[in-house]
Order: sequence, then structure tokens, then C-alpha cells
Amino acid sequence: MSAPIVLALMTVCFLSFGYLGVPVPFSLMAGVFIGALLSDVSLAAIIQKIFDGVDSEALLAIPFFLLVGELMSSANVVVRIANLSVSLVGHIRGGLSQVVVVFSMFFSEMSGSTTADVAVMSRALGGPMKREGYEPAFIAAIIASASTIAALVPPSITAVVYGAVGNVSIAGLFMAGVVPGLMIGFGLMIYCYFFGPSGLRKPRAPLRQVVFAAGDAALPLMIPVILLGGILTGWFTPTEAGVVAVVWIILVVIPALNRGHIKKIPYDFCLAGLIFSLPLITIGAANAFGWMLAYLRGATYIAEMITSIAGNDPHLIMLLMVLLFTIVGDFIEPVPTIIIFMPLVNALTEAGEINAVHMGVVLIATLAFGLITPPYGLVLLMASKFVGISFAKALRAALPIYLVFLATIAFAIYFPSVVLWLPRHVLPESVGCFKSPAGVGYICPQ
Repeated sequence: MSAPIVLALMTVCFLSFGYLGVPVPFSLMAGVFIGALLSDVSLAAIIQKIFDGVDSEALLAIPFFLLVGELMSSANVVVRIANLSVSLVGHIRGGLSQVVVVFSMFFSEMSGSTTADVAVMSRALGGPMKREGYEPAFIAAIIASASTIAALVPPSITAVVYGAVGNVSIAGLFMAGVVPGLMIGFGLMIYCYFFGPSGLRKPRAPLRQVVFAAGDAALPLMIPVILLGGILTGWFTPTEAGVVAVVWIILVVIPALNRGHIKKIPYDFCLAGLIFSLPLITIGAANAFGWMLAYLRGATYIAEMITSIAGNDPHLIMLLMVLLFTIVGDFIEPVPTIIIFMPLVNALTEAGEINAVHMGVVLIATLAFGLITPPYGLVLLMASKFVGISFAKALRAALPIYLVFLATIAFAIYFPSVVLWLPRHVLPESVGCFKSPAGVGYICPQ
């Protein structure tokens, strides 16, 4: 049977099972087995590719960052971060909606997980927002939108997977994701100020109260400082950074702030391992699906279709990739999407002579956007469940917020010098710069 027909049957099988409610990894594997049975690929080769997908040292960062989020939330340390956020922006129009965004900007730099962010914010701030009269649909929309910041800023789990699978500098992706992440954060704050409900504006906190709240949250806020400081100085790799963060929380943060939680730490380890099993099986299945896609030249067909339209224009190539990833991201989570389409991404990155870190940040921002778009919209679905509102109502409330994400993605595409400014000055070799033959400074590709 010809490769295009096999690819079509694989895709139809995967989508059919997905729409029937079958979990993503099993839907992917159903498509893979159909492809194997209709081609000359052995089942033993498929099993090998599943194990190859999870056999990556860089992926070890994921369970530790998940454990960081679990330890921080279950030990009630997040209350201190919430208090600091209230003291900083609680007096601004929008009240607690502004607090949600600032809280996410703080917590995202500790957990790296959008699902952890949405769960923590829903528990910590969903109830207070309801009591202050915010519409449940708006609560779900703003919490889900703010949680996507975790996909961009370090230590983003999405960036870890993208770097590990695509052989792209993870530290470079971390640094390059800061500007789009901050743009989404400040864009949401501007939206809440001008277009969101006014809420109950609290009195402006005096400087003494802000300093006290910052001191109260100083120990957990040291986590992003330790992570970035260690990565930038070369003391440890992004993979090892998760271990360092866990050690800091267990040895310093919890004993100092919530000593009674020490006896519950083994349960947090077990829960983080259980949570990690979900993306792990998806990573294995997606790697097998992506390998089949490459083996049947599916990536080549799509790449040729895109280059026939865009030629070698990097901006047009990235716009078409954003369109593709927006559509795919509506149905599949970011991690399997990255793994499945990485051969295509690499081919188009080379064809358009695009910086690999630049392409990665644009696509990660696009996949973050897909987390709040229908019909799947994982974090929006989670937020609506936590808040107790239907997905359709939460979706209607989120529609105007889409402009923030579209503006950020467009900016990231057309202003690469701004997006790559931080990694070029902090980690120049991560974005392809090399030391000058004169021995002073670096030379960076345009």
C-alpha cells in the first residue's frame, strides 16, 4: 500500500479514537500499529521506538520540576506568593484578576508546568474571586490564560522536551522564552485593566507591607534565582536544575516555612511520579508515531507543500507553521505535537535558514495558545472543571484574550532580534554565536 494512503489511515485512526474519548497515547499507538500492519515495519521496531522516546537524559528534568510544583502547592507555600502578588497589584483595577497574572508569573518560574499552574491557581484564587463577585466564566478564562506563561518562561517543561527532541539548546530556549512570556503576562494585565471586570480594588499596600510580603516569600522565590543562576554560570545543566530545586525546597523551604509537612514528602514523591507517568507514556507513543511519519515521508510531503507556498521566506514559513501547530494543538497536547512534528520542524528550519531557538520559541508560544483553544483546550478545560463552569462558557470568555496571544506570536516572528537578545548576551553559543577569531567577544549570525 502506498505511503500517502497509509499516512491517511494512521491519521484517521488516531483522530477517530481521539474523538471517541480514548486517551491520547493509546489513540497514537492505534494509528502506529495500523501503519505498521500496512507497511513493512515490524512491531518489534515500533516497541523499540517507544522506548527510544523516553530514553533521554534531558527528559529527567520533567519529574523533578513536577515534584517542585507538587511540593510547593501541597506544603501551602503558595499562600506566601499569593500574598506578595496581592500587595503588589491588588489595588489596580481588576483586583484579583491582576493578582492571578502576577501570581502565575512568579509560580511559572518554579513549576514549569501549565497544568500545575492552573491547578494551584484554581485552588488558591478561584474561591476568593468567586466570593468577590467575578463571573465563573471569566475566572476560568483568566486562570487558564495566565497558566500558559509556564510553557515559555524557564524552567518550561515544554522547552525541555523541545530541546531534547530537536537537539536545540534548552538553556537558549529558556532565555528566549522570557520576552514572549512577559509579553503575555503584561498583555493579560492590560486586558484585565481595560476590558475585564473592575473587581474589588484593595487599598494600595504601603511599602512596609510589600517589603514584609516579599521577605515572607523570599525562600520560595529563591528557586528561579538558583535555577537560572546555576544554568547561566554552568554550575549545573537544565536537567540537574530540577534536582537542585527539589533539594532546596526539602532542605530549606519546607523546614523553615511548614515543618509539619516533612512527614508528607514521600506522598509528594509518589504523586509526582504518578503525574509523570502520564506524559511519559505519551512521549513514547508520540515518538513512535513521529518515527512512522518520518519513515513514510509524511514530514517530507508537508515540508514540500509549505515550501512550495512560502519558498525560503522565513517569516512566511513560520506563519504557516504557526497555522499548522495551532490546528494540531487544538487536538493534541504540546509534548506529543513537538515529538511527532520535529522532523518537519527541522527540515523547515533549515530550508528557511531560521535560528533553531527562534523557531522553537515561536512554536512553543503557539502550542501554549493551543491550550486555551477549542475543541481540546486542556488548561481551559481544567480551569472550567475546577471553577465549576461549562467549557463553552469559559471559551466565550476567553475569546477576546486570544488577541494577546496572537500579538505575542506575531511579534516573536517578526522581531527575532528582540526575542533572541537575552540568549545572545547571556548564552551566545546557545543561539549559534561563536567566539571571534580576534579573541574578544562573539560573532552571531543575523
